[in-house]
Amino acid sequence: MHLTREEEKIYNGEFGESLETCMNLLVSLGDIYGAEKLVDIYSAQVSGVSYKTIGEKGLEFLKDLADNNIKISVPTTLNPAGMDLNRYKELNFPKDFAKKQIEIIDCFKKMEIEISCTCTPYLTGNVPIFGSHVAWAESSAVSYVNSVIGARTNREGGPSALAAAIIGKTPCYGYHLTENRVPTHIFEVDIELEDSISFYGILGRITGKIVKNKIPYFKFKNCDSIKTDYLKALGAALAASGGVALYHVENITPEAKLGILIEDVEKITIEKKDFEKEYDYFKTSEKPDLVCIGCPHCSLDEIKEVSEFIKKENKKFKIDVWVCTSIHMKAISDRMGYTKIIEDAGGKLVIDTCMVVAPIEDMGYKNVATNSGKAATYLPGFCNSNVIYGTTYEILKKATE
Repeated sequence: MHLTREEEKIYNGEFGESLETCMNLLVSLGDIYGAEKLVDIYSAQVSGVSYKTIGEKGLEFLKDLADNNIKISVPTTLNPAGMDLNRYKELNFPKDFAKKQIEIIDCFKKMEIEISCTCTPYLTGNVPIFGSHVAWAESSAVSYVNSVIGARTNREGGPSALAAAIIGKTPCYGYHLTENRVPTHIFEVDIELEDSISFYGILGRITGKIVKNKIPYFKFKNCDSIKTDYLKALGAALAASGGVALYHVENITPEAKLGILIEDVEKITIEKKDFEKEYDYFKTSEKPDLVCIGCPHCSLDEIKEVSEFIKKENKKFKIDVWVCTSIHMKAISDRMGYTKIIEDAGGKLVIDTCMVVAPIEDMGYKNVATNSGKAATYLPGFCNSNVIYGTTYEILKKATE
């Protein structure tokens, strides 16, 4: 890799051991993947926040950086933590877990990282411009920022995103290069599109397993626009089931609208039977003990949908219902009156976390109902949970029965 004179000084330890460690990590990644240089980044988004996922070794690593007074050099947001940082006692998160989680958050705070704790930073102010380079780590956020916004990032790990945030640069390889952003598969979706988060989650699960970590290009019949919430759900499920970091939708996503090059691409038709097979996978007679919406975190429209269900049905929830979102969205929800409607019905607007990175398996939850294709993919392995899958309406209905 070619390094500038200043980059060489950091690499050689002239600015301290901690910065040297970060630069060494970035240069090593660049060498592995054939990067010719580092590129300045617009922003970073750091994962590895929940104590459930990073454990004691991760906490020690963060303490080393924080104790050495290391600060980030570009705007940086934080992935969800393992608990609601405001209401963890009320929600009965384990005390020992909470103690460790607070220590992790304190480390990030010392590094001056925004304690936003959300997987949807693009809804809370971290919105790069088209074509800019970023270093984002959370899988669904990576998919969204690459695909829907058209910024450029690889699927970073927590340590590499943090190193990039501190140095302000990332190796220029992979999805940072135009030639690596072209489609590898075309999916012709031969089914009427449904107006639901769960539909796009299922589509993401189906196609993610086929394409794995390549680049799908979707063609929908008679479709001029799609809600961004549905693109969020599609990308999240693609990333969870197949490791997809970038996708295109004909006439919808920016690079597709600009006429991205498509040559010698495998074409696959997705039919009704493919959806039926995927839905069959989730058939169960189990009843949920937790209904959880917001993976990725709910937008304001998704929160509103829950409140409208409550107003229409006029029933209380008989089991725990979590509507997971960011502190930013909750603040607006509070003002709009949605939070009161949901919590008066027995639900909870839970911030900073979600069902996947929270220790729900230690909190007595076994059967989890969700409308998220991402959560449905991760819950069995991450939380040892049984999944009950359905639309927002279907799973909320189960909570009132």
